[in-house]
Amino acid sequence: MKKHLLKMADLNREEIISLLNLADQLKYEQKHGIAHHRLAGQTLGMIFQKSSTRTRVSFETGIYQLGGSAQFLSSRDLQIGRGEPIQDTARVLSRYLDGIMIRTFAQQEVEDLAKYGSIPVINGLTDYCHPCQILADLMTIREYKGAFEGLKFCYIGDGNNMANSHIVGALTVGMKVSVACPEGYHPHPDVLKFAESYDEMFELSDNVMKMAENADIIATDVWASMGQEEEAAERRKAFTGFQVNDTVMAAAKSGAMVLHCLPAHREEEITEKVFEAHAAEIFDEAENRLHAQKAVMVKLMEHK
Repeated sequence: MKKHLLKMADLNREEIISLLNLADQLKYEQKHGIAHHRLAGQTLGMIFQKSSTRTRVSFETGIYQLGGSAQFLSSRDLQIGRGEPIQDTARVLSRYLDGIMIRTFAQQEVEDLAKYGSIPVINGLTDYCHPCQILADLMTIREYKGAFEGLKFCYIGDGNNMANSHIVGALTVGMKVSVACPEGYHPHPDVLKFAESYDEMFELSDNVMKMAENADIIATDVWASMGQEEEAAERRKAFTGFQVNDTVMAAAKSGAMVLHCLPAHREEEITEKVFEAHAAEIFDEAENRLHAQKAVMVKLMEHK
């Protein structure tokens, strides 16, 4: 595995499977009270320019369970929020910390932090991608379905960071992928170019029912992400018909699972009924953020 986790495309299939296997092991140990202080004495710096519930709590708890400690660093706490160049921040933090997790807007900030720093950098979310969430999603799919081969993964909604990362992650592990997005809200061009090499495994359309047909997994996300609040009304109009509801689930395979990265806006991208019917999967998915991210930290930070 490379020195950093900046985007899903950084990982090949073997590296993803290795991370998931380690995540399964760490989950088992945590559930059975087996200490696994593989990062004893190490400190993770957590830079937040976007707020979060799951990212902060799961990383902070994860590094603690691994024997290390975390420092929460908001943009208000750092000189980066007052104009210090990212390359200077990267070089300074590399002298104090053993790893950095950053949750921010621009992908370039994450790339620059890795370029100029000398310690592992983990992308906790950008507007472009969300690799840690997708690793948790893949972990959950494998727990429920046993394997990836032969599965159809369907994403419905905005072609945002989740869509970008779902496409790359699901194709890489061997699933067929169908994506339903309105015109004008497609995934990133770089991701669609990536998908071209998986020609018969990938479909993109504005036809929700066609994309959902015979799907083993249905995933969605909010229609207006953080920073897009002013577009919320416009987006609600654009995404009419792109809701995960009983009609969509009837088109999917019997026993299809539902994933949502949370927070969910019930009766917008997903109905209350479908959400609650699949709450077990959705909250297992949320829990698996903890275990998947612990695996990432161990792979990147152990014996670095």
